[in-house]
Amino acid sequence: MKQQIYKGKLTAFHPLKIAKKQDLTKNTFSLEFEVPEELTEFFSFDAGQYVSILTENKGSEFINDYSMTSAPFEKKISLGLKMNSDGGSAAFIYKNYQIGDFMYVSKPAGRFTLVSKPSEFRTIVGFAAGIGITPVLSHFKNILHREPRTRLFLFYGNRNSENLAYREELDQLARFYGDRLQIFYFFSRENTENSFFSGRLDDKKLNLIINQILHLDDTDEESTIWDAVDEVLICGKGEMIKSLANACFHLGIPKNNIHFELFEEFNEDIYPIEKEFPLIENIKVEFQISGKNFETELENNREKILQQLLVKNFPVPYSCKSGICGSCECFLEEGEVELLENEYLTEKEESQGKILACMSIAKTKKIKLNFDFN
Repeated sequence: MKQQIYKGKLTAFHPLKIAKKQDLTKNTFSLEFEVPEELTEFFSFDAGQYVSILTENKGSEFINDYSMTSAPFEKKISLGLKMNSDGGSAAFIYKNYQIGDFMYVSKPAGRFTLVSKPSEFRTIVGFAAGIGITPVLSHFKNILHREPRTRLFLFYGNRNSENLAYREELDQLARFYGDRLQIFYFFSRENTENSFFSGRLDDKKLNLIINQILHLDDTDEESTIWDAVDEVLICGKGEMIKSLANACFHLGIPKNNIHFELFEEFNEDIYPIEKEFPLIENIKVEFQISGKNFETELENNREKILQQLLVKNFPVPYSCKSGICGSCECFLEEGEVELLENEYLTEKEESQGKILACMSIAKTKKIKLNFDFN
């Protein structure tokens, strides 16, 4: 086992052997790892979670998160990786690691999860773009396996058919679960026979999907399929998530039932901030990170805490700045804050004093934070 400070938290890594490696498209590939029996409990996971992989290159260590495509019942760790550039971590892994090699893999983590309800009749809709299909695929396999009464609809966008990862596996699922799973592919840079399937997945496309696909419900003649949707899963780039999440909310889906996962840094709020706060100036902030104590003063509370600390070049952990990833999770030890939209923390965690620095507005002249809570 190897220990490493990562994003302000101590994370354990275990060496796992690569059992399979497969090209998916010209710039995506999959990895499957063998999990020794003695590590089975350590690597147990929920659908939609990710693992971190630690690689070493020229004396430097790099840690990257990759969502699992495997479902828990499959008893394996399978990942989908996209090579965004020749010098990126995924490209380095592709070039330097083969079947039989060992890689340092962390314990599964992440909150892009759903509570399983095998006895209920549910309708779940998924939206994915590009490599964002990975956690959605994990979810769909798990739901199809565990929830015999649940029906699913997947809307999957890519630039063109050549960039469509996991098509063979998705089509096999659709054939096997034809009465419960429908999949629709969309292409933004490829002409399609039906223009409906051209373009990006966004709020405008969602309205068309509802009107042309999710309209008539065979199980209830008095409502539409969209009316019956219980949960929405969205995974992709920030702009897509923002557009679809807001559209789903305005079209009747409660925010607590809209779940999303980012695949790149996104510095905007997913939902508009609708609250106003009294102006507080000259705010004293004390905080602990990786055993070190820091102290500074914020000009006012017009901006969120994390963003102001980053401007001052403090080593505060973050990834998305949108309340999704949980990297900036910390304890509020003194003072008061307003926690805005939050996709990560549970009500219990909030009651214990945990906040997300990226979504918190200071409400007192002094606040004290502790990022070292593990």
